Amino acid sequence: MQLTNNSLKQAQTSDTSRWVALVILCAGMLMIVLDSTIVNVTLPSIQDDLGFSQSSLAWVVNAYLITFGGLLLLAGRLGDLIGRRTIFLTGLALFTVASLACGLADSETTLVAARFGQGIGGALTSAVILGMIVTMFPEPSEQAKAIGVYAFVASAGGSIGLLAGGAITQVINWHWIFFVNLPIAAITAAFALRYLERDRGLGFDKGADLPGAALIVSSLMIGVYTIVEAGNYGWGSLHTLGFGAISIALGAGFVARQATAKTPLMPLGMFRSHNLSGANVIQSLMVAGMFGMFFLGALYLQRVLGFDSLEIGLAFLPLTVLLGLFSVGLSARLNLRFGPRATMIPGLVLIGVGLAALSQLTVDSSYLANVLPSMVLIGTGAGLCFPSVMTLAMSSVPPEEAGLASGVVNTTLQVGGALGLAVLATLASSRTGNAVASGDSAAAALTSGYRLAFLIAAGLVAGAVAIAVFVLEPLPPREHNPEEAYGPGDDVPEPAFSSEAL
Repeated sequence: MQLTNNSLKQAQTSDTSRWVALVILCAGMLMIVLDSTIVNVTLPSIQDDLGFSQSSLAWVVNAYLITFGGLLLLAGRLGDLIGRRTIFLTGLALFTVASLACGLADSETTLVAARFGQGIGGALTSAVILGMIVTMFPEPSEQAKAIGVYAFVASAGGSIGLLAGGAITQVINWHWIFFVNLPIAAITAAFALRYLERDRGLGFDKGADLPGAALIVSSLMIGVYTIVEAGNYGWGSLHTLGFGAISIALGAGFVARQATAKTPLMPLGMFRSHNLSGANVIQSLMVAGMFGMFFLGALYLQRVLGFDSLEIGLAFLPLTVLLGLFSVGLSARLNLRFGPRATMIPGLVLIGVGLAALSQLTVDSSYLANVLPSMVLIGTGAGLCFPSVMTLAMSSVPPEEAGLASGVVNTTLQVGGALGLAVLATLASSRTGNAVASGDSAAAALTSGYRLAFLIAAGLVAGAVAIAVFVLEPLPPREHNPEEAYGPGDDVPEPAFSSEAL
């Protein structure tokens, strides 16, 4: 009896440590996601304080996006080879140091350089988290809940950043949007050292393809740079087409290299899975529409309806709350009962309808009557979609490639969002310019541009619905049995965290 009680106590302790570890990982992810949007609200204050020109100010954002988006895939694979805990802690340390440098920055050069450092640290930290979660929670019902929590943090953190950025800037100053990272990172690191078990990587001999790494990092960095600068040069300019062609050529070189390398950085066979490939395409289309909605919706509230930065954050709060409620609660139960594909499709439809409704906004629209209903639809749909698409993307991945798959998911999330935002913002700006030239008022011209962008965003989500219907394969019923969370013949991984970590 004593032995049984001790075994039960150890099992309870191990279970508790896994959920504590999930909180730690999500805290790290929240810090990264917040930082990607919180800066946007403070850009005018940064410009006034440090003397940025309008064109150079964009590099406060672009410096972060280029390194972050460019390194996610490599960082995920390094987690498989070196150990995900090691990569997570290394990224957290680098992000913390870079955040301190950003807060102390007193010149343009210092701030932009520190933002490059933040991007590197953010990529290392976030790329391995999803892989750690699916390995740590192999039992389907627990995994569904854990992915729901992660999906909420990864998707809703951006809107929380809008609210936090406005509040911090108004109450204190812009420096503190970076300083607040320091205590969060310190607490996260302290708990991570205690609760995250040291995992053993595959070793560099299993995938240390340095030429392949150079090709993919260069391709992604140049690709992100091309996207974020397209608004300044134009999509048909020699600059955009030239750098875009270089990015595509490097990407093609990477694929050719992986097909012939003895130890490829990214085994191409993993993309034979319709669910892995389809889910990542769906996520790219979905976040392209949603990121554009966050950015252009905030501009509509500010420039047409006259909201200040704090009011804009509060306006997006209903969307964030609903996204959280559905991600963490209902979505997990629906995934287990009906499967992630069946759960995701209605969610995508709700997002598309919400975006289509925003395309009908006018200068005289009100928040409560015209904007809030769309927020409700989009928040509900996103809460159903994000956990489902992440579950599908990771469903056929063997444990030894979980870090790489996690990096792929995060790459499609960030690059899809950046591309969607750049395209939608450019099209909205072009439509606004034409409307002004036709004699429309400033507010009417802006609204015309936003309407077009929201309509195209709805079209992107409609494309995601088509892929979900015709490409994705339903997962088999997921009973409360760890062995049925994986395909036939797959090794069921041991939990990555145990009571021994305590």
